[in-house]
Amino acid sequence: MKAEIIVIGTELLLGQIVDTNSQWIAQQLAHIGVDLYYKQTVGDNKDRVVDILQRSLKRANLVIMTGGLGPTQDDLTREAIADALDVKLVKDEGLVIEIEDFFADRGYQMTENNFKQAYLPAGAEAISNRHGTAPGFLVKQEGKIIVALPGVPYEMKRMFKEEVIPYLQANISDDEIIKSKVMKLYGIGESNLEEEIYDILEEQTNPTIAPLASQGEVKLRVTAKADSVVEAEKMIATKLAELEERIGDYVYGYGEEGLEEAVAKSLIEQGLTLATAESCTGGLLGTRLTDVSGSSTYFERGVISYSNQAKRELLGVAEKTLKEYGAVSSQTAKEMALGIKKRAGTDLGLAVTGIAGPTGGRPNKPVGLVYIAMADRKGVSSYKYQFKGGRERVKFLTTQQALQLLLEKI
Repeated sequence: MKAEIIVIGTELLLGQIVDTNSQWIAQQLAHIGVDLYYKQTVGDNKDRVVDILQRSLKRANLVIMTGGLGPTQDDLTREAIADALDVKLVKDEGLVIEIEDFFADRGYQMTENNFKQAYLPAGAEAISNRHGTAPGFLVKQEGKIIVALPGVPYEMKRMFKEEVIPYLQANISDDEIIKSKVMKLYGIGESNLEEEIYDILEEQTNPTIAPLASQGEVKLRVTAKADSVVEAEKMIATKLAELEERIGDYVYGYGEEGLEEAVAKSLIEQGLTLATAESCTGGLLGTRLTDVSGSSTYFERGVISYSNQAKRELLGVAEKTLKEYGAVSSQTAKEMALGIKKRAGTDLGLAVTGIAGPTGGRPNKPVGLVYIAMADRKGVSSYKYQFKGGRERVKFLTTQQALQLLLEKI
């Protein structure tokens, strides 16, 4: 099955909103073995939507569209699909009731234009939206499938998982199975990774291996085509085992698992507790650690000690240390780590201090300079890093490196 995604909205073309829908849909299609060939964005213009949809239907069996299903004048997706298929819009009385009930249940006054959302291209099957007013729909014509969903990510994802995926799985033949699994690595760059597995990459056929660089880590996507899911998974497992023999020391997880999940798993397995002290990251490290469900079993507390006064009062960093070496130094980082460990009574204390920028840098301490320290029962160690990029990137890379360091130590 060949698929294309069309994302609709002038605000996307203007850069006012970032398109996360197509990325998420692409991931879901890969999981169920659907080949995605194109992703396109078009503004709220009916003629352009009709044109781009007709082109997609000439190339693909499946077209998934998001956006433009609301009640306002610029919501033109349903009209565009009807025109592209040369059919009329027909009122769905069941949807009328659903829309009325949505407003009544919430005590809202419904405006007349909301009834626009109850009209579907003739022959379309409605997809109920339990979290908003705009229903989606699915229409099949001459072997082609069009899926139209709202642009609101929360609504779209629910509808896609609950309605669209089961439908597509029932309509994919066994000889079209494509499965992928992503291996996640840290402590190695993309170019060094390629050198380590160069011969494996050169000899690849099926499964295929694709290195993927992302912020602060490297991934390998292994993709297999087979006659069945079981066979594809077996092929992937064999290839992953071969890769692990070569680069297993750098692997921390698979699939959606992030560094924070890998850290959580290790801390829980070893029964260790952790507290953090943050300066330049402003709580981002603690946020990532506590984004994992069950983090209260290992994460005791986090302190954001941005000022020197906070470092002294909350962590016990010596005034002499701050005056002699400065807030951004190995010595201060160590005292922060020891201070939070002692005050929290945890097995581990993790501290970060640095210059996130864009201001505050000096020749001897440039923007991006970061010190990370970790204290355990054996003592305390600190590590110096120099990150490049804007403020957000420096903050993220600092937390990424801190998590990597923590995972290595435990």
